[in-house]
Amino acid sequence: MSATEPAVLHAFEVDLAPAYSRVRHIRRITAAHLRLWDLPSLIEPATLVVSELVTNAIQHTDGASVSLRVQQRHADELRVEVADGTPKSAEPRVAGDDDESGRGLLIVAAVAREWGVSRGGEMTWCSLAIPRGARVNIAPNSEQRPATRRPSGSVAHQPHGSC
Repeated sequence: MSATEPAVLHAFEVDLAPAYSRVRHIRRITAAHLRLWDLPSLIEPATLVVSELVTNAIQHTDGASVSLRVQQRHADELRVEVADGTPKSAEPRVAGDDDESGRGLLIVAAVAREWGVSRGGEMTWCSLAIPRGARVNIAPNSEQRPATRRPSGSVAHQPHGSC
């Protein structure tokens, strides 16, 4: 970790096939980790942005797997990153009243403290504020190493520059 990168207290990463049926599972995984990290107040907003970003990635990927990474940074930030391997940057749309889709990034922008897209366009991220007074649950002897869990054979996706 460089001096400019924030300390990561907890993290998990999941690679998934681009299927809409996986969105429900990824929300459950996210909620379970937030309960484990003693951050129940973030379950609703985090599962909402995860659902929107993963659905968007599934919709726009060219068949490659979708990767979700959630990190608790310091005591005040939860960062959600979704990569789909597609170089087309995510952009908010203006959906019509009768449109059934097209509001996902507007929802993310409304819920998140900030959001953006990596320089290469393959990853969309957002950060959520962790409310003051929320417990920071650090495992004993962790020395602030992330508790990362990935399925075997998965590849870690790194951000492609600062946003």
